[in-house]
Amino acid sequence: MSIGHTLLGLLESGPRHGYDLKRAFDEKFGHDRPLHYGQVYSTMSRLLKNGLVVVDGIEAGGGPERKRYAITDAGITDVAQWLATPEKPEPYLQSTLYTKVVLALLTGRGAAELLDTQRAEHLRLMRELTRRKKDGDLADQLICDHALFHLEADLRWLELTAARLDRLAEEIHR
Repeated sequence: MSIGHTLLGLLESGPRHGYDLKRAFDEKFGHDRPLHYGQVYSTMSRLLKNGLVVVDGIEAGGGPERKRYAITDAGITDVAQWLATPEKPEPYLQSTLYTKVVLALLTGRGAAELLDTQRAEHLRLMRELTRRKKDGDLADQLICDHALFHLEADLRWLELTAARLDRLAEEIHR
């Protein structure tokens, strides 16, 4: 995810302080991975330097001064271009799991056990996401569905690989 573009998009509704941007980001997108304040301010500094935001005001408070940021026309254009650009699908052609299976076979370890352990971990996470989806709002349901569909694809791969382990072992030992 592009944090800079996400923060710019949040600014389109109006100027905000860094604290407000972090809170909005965490509420909408950061359930599992909230932003650190340092990440917000370093990103805002970069956006400011690149002319995508301006400081709309500075307020003195009990602590450090609070800058209020506003998006510029260039920032709005940048967000529009980012939103219109499709994300590159990730083909997972060099998966860590595949590497582990091949190394297990090459070193005489149990590749079938590795696949069984991974299957159990996938199923555990799927149960957790299903519970979260059941109790979540629509945004949480959609993000959980996305993760669940990827885990389902991984499970299909695990089953297919388990069925082909003997053949794979023959091929890598040639």
